[in-house]
Amino acid sequence: METRRGFVELEEKLRILSDAAKYDVACTSSGVDRAGKKGALGNSVAAGICHSFASDGRCISLLKILLTNHCIYDCKYCLNRRSNDVKRAAFTPDEICTLTIEFYRRNYIEGLFLSSGVFRSPTYTMEQIYEVVYKLRRIHRFRGYVHVKAIPGADDSILDEVGLLADRMSVNLELPTADSLRTLAPHKSRDSILKPMSRIQKKIVESRQSMGQTARLERAWGVKGLSNGLFREEGYQDRIAWESRLELGGSSPGLGISDFPAEIAGGSPVKDRGIGVLRPPERGLDIRTFAPAGQSTQMIVGATAESDYHMMMVTQALYRQYDLKRVFFSAYIGLNEDGALPAPGSPPPLLREHRLYQADWLLRFYGFRAEELLSSERPNFNVLLDPKCDWAVRHLEYFPVEIMRADYEMLLRVPGIGAKSARRIYNARRFGSLDFPDLKRMGVVLKRAHYFITLGGRQMFPVRLEENRITAGLIGDNRRKNWELSHMECYRQLNLFDDMNLQAAPEAEDFGKAVGGEL
Repeated sequence: METRRGFVELEEKLRILSDAAKYDVACTSSGVDRAGKKGALGNSVAAGICHSFASDGRCISLLKILLTNHCIYDCKYCLNRRSNDVKRAAFTPDEICTLTIEFYRRNYIEGLFLSSGVFRSPTYTMEQIYEVVYKLRRIHRFRGYVHVKAIPGADDSILDEVGLLADRMSVNLELPTADSLRTLAPHKSRDSILKPMSRIQKKIVESRQSMGQTARLERAWGVKGLSNGLFREEGYQDRIAWESRLELGGSSPGLGISDFPAEIAGGSPVKDRGIGVLRPPERGLDIRTFAPAGQSTQMIVGATAESDYHMMMVTQALYRQYDLKRVFFSAYIGLNEDGALPAPGSPPPLLREHRLYQADWLLRFYGFRAEELLSSERPNFNVLLDPKCDWAVRHLEYFPVEIMRADYEMLLRVPGIGAKSARRIYNARRFGSLDFPDLKRMGVVLKRAHYFITLGGRQMFPVRLEENRITAGLIGDNRRKNWELSHMECYRQLNLFDDMNLQAAPEAEDFGKAVGGEL
């Protein structure tokens, strides 16, 4: 009876804390390779954490949970804020280890994403997170992927220990400006968020250099403009200096630390024992780099009035100053009633979120700069065209591009040509002439690219380089996808408890399909 009661309690905690974690974005590849090892459990493949779907429609990737949804802060945008009347729960480190190992063995998950509300203090919370990751790695010998949220304000020494055990760490920036943070999260400060981000970057650089690797990630903007100088405008160094000052500083009222809720205060074996309660990691057991999959952050889209231009400039500055692996964007879902927020029930800005992700891709892999895509005069993305197509139709003076002669950087600027197809074109044309069917086999999306390219001086179809004509053609291709994003009614995250109505009794038609092999 006691065992059954404990199972029900753990299942209820899982329902509460997995649902509370769904607002943290973590749909990404793992970015780290770690083979299986005798006597240990699991491995991690660089592209292993991606969307996959179980037979009942569940999206399986990471076990994404909170350590607890109790929180000492009262951030206006957060469902788990202190003043909200929501059901609260807290896992013990051993319970999280049990869930992770058992779900992994059943092939439900490929790794763990662990975040938490802040209880008692940031350092105390990070101690609990450290205990979870330590036990997974050193006691259960788990070699799968682990992504951990760093709690701003926690002691540097505990962050350093967690980074040696986790694959990726992240600190949520939450809002793009210090003013917005003061308005919606007065208990937090921009300095307290950027400090651990800087600490993690420093430790990653030290770790990479000790392994004989380059100190920073290789980005498309590693060169200052394209190699032919076409887009290298005057004042580039001035813009870089401006970005370094771009609203990444600022301060706000100090943290209001209160005691951890009494009903679960005694649930942790490390209560009041300090950071050093667990023995240091056994470095000889496995050579570990510091957060080998890098660090990331997340910004909320639509909770405040900042423009897309401001968000992209902040994103660019974060990449350049803190060498982040990814910046995630999360469309704000109206949950709390507050005059400073959109009204509850307002549709989340999913199309805007999508445009920001498209622009983020252009920054990281295509050599674009934020100020090329937007400006203070044009502060928001075109809702009808993706950012790359929108840039191209506004800069027709650079087109058409002759495929057989254009350099690699210019090929990347052509809508419909991605990084892989640009490399294939660049390599293949050395051995002979190409034709349009060749480009299609290389992955070029000709329905977009044919407006902007020539082969041997000839276009695929006769098209005049007129902005209105080309824009109309591109909008026709994107209209359906844009409509679906704008009118998506179901934006909730699938969870471990969805059965997709598989418990419903089969109908006569289902029996017929089963006999005919259609199911």
